[in-house]
Amino acid sequence: MAGAINCDVCIIGAGSAGLSAAAGLAQLGLETVLIESGEMGGDCLNTGCVPSKALLSLAKRRHVAAGVHPAEVEPAPREAINAYVSETIAAIAPHDSQERFEGMGVTVIRECARFESPTRVMAGDTAVEAKRFVIATGSSAAIPPIAGLEPGRVLTNETIFSLEETPEHLVVIGGGPIGLEMAQAHRRLGSRVTVLEMRTVLPKDDPELVDVVRRCLKAEGIEILENVEVRSVEHLPGGHRVRLSMEGAEHQVAGSHLLVAAGRKVNVDGLGLEAAGVEYDRKGIRTDRRLRTSRKHIHAIGDVAGGPQFTHVAGYHAGILVRNIAFRIPAKVDYDALPWVTYTDPELAHVGLTLEAARERHGDGVRSFTHAFTGLDRAVAERRREGLLKVVARPDGRILGCSIVGPGAGELIALWGLAISRKLKLKALTDVIFPYPTISEVSRQAAGEWYKPSLFNDRTRRLVSLLQRLPGF
Repeated sequence: MAGAINCDVCIIGAGSAGLSAAAGLAQLGLETVLIESGEMGGDCLNTGCVPSKALLSLAKRRHVAAGVHPAEVEPAPREAINAYVSETIAAIAPHDSQERFEGMGVTVIRECARFESPTRVMAGDTAVEAKRFVIATGSSAAIPPIAGLEPGRVLTNETIFSLEETPEHLVVIGGGPIGLEMAQAHRRLGSRVTVLEMRTVLPKDDPELVDVVRRCLKAEGIEILENVEVRSVEHLPGGHRVRLSMEGAEHQVAGSHLLVAAGRKVNVDGLGLEAAGVEYDRKGIRTDRRLRTSRKHIHAIGDVAGGPQFTHVAGYHAGILVRNIAFRIPAKVDYDALPWVTYTDPELAHVGLTLEAARERHGDGVRSFTHAFTGLDRAVAERRREGLLKVVARPDGRILGCSIVGPGAGELIALWGLAISRKLKLKALTDVIFPYPTISEVSRQAAGEWYKPSLFNDRTRRLVSLLQRLPGF
């Protein structure tokens, strides 16, 4: 494609955010151009959510079927693993394909995009002028400045799914969600695994619930070293050696493969944001709550906007964008009921405010309590009693936050997100009829636990005794 195009909206980036925005705007009748230089579907489809969850699913099934101690698991054949992951991506890819979006009326240009001015973008040799622009270029794996580390010789989420062999010993730098998910998946596929974390693993989550995940991963044979300082990396002919400092002493860890999962960086290089007058920093493009940049006709959505980096946030941003552009509704982002999930086994999920954040906003009267899965019949039947559910609420029972660790935590958390977004009290959950026996009953049990002190006490018993003496009913 060459020449010039004039359109209503030009979107740069065909990942989750850009695709969702393009679909919505085009189907509402706006002339939409979508520019993408890489693969349609972006990180989520090709190197992120989809392949990682496929790998986790395969590893879990193998782990359950083996029924042996993790140390006895033989390495899985990589060819079969890669085929499974590839088939999963291929099954979802048509939904994100260029053909599907062109069928919606979107003009798709497969080139790099660069702003020449606030109103003009060059995509290859095609000039695109638009009333509005949307930057949705996402993020990519960040490589920390560690002495001796050569980016091309280590694995990231962008390369680990194309390995030709199952690692003998996978060393992971980074104990966040990506690091722990890949650590457990490869342990269950037969690799020895060591995780190195400069702080504590999953530092954004509740420590009590994180400890459940930590214990489970260690029980499977994963070595987790926390509060370490990685000093240097040496790339060897047959692997890698990591030198680190821990508790004042020097150590080294040698492995066959090295995965770096130490955060993400936003993709802004080469966009020509200076020519567009768009302000940004290393955290991302600066936006207001309507996702407008310093140039009000240019928007930024998804990871590149510098906020929470989740695929579901990208989709949420697209909805905010469509309301602003198509319907001229000044919709704004609101993260009060933002969920996130770490897909280890057990899963760890969170939504809303932590106890500390809730007390800062609502005062010291905010309460928190924890309810265990131990009394949950379905958990007992499946020998999965390690779960916990922690609720943060105001004194009147209004729900402010919830964290869950256990089987299916990512599914369970949605109910609590709905409750927070609708400003419901715990009483609302006690009134719901949950099917028996299910893991979901833990939500009703936890809500009921809140009211036990005020319900089952001497005052209530005296009231009940009085009511029983009243004639008839």
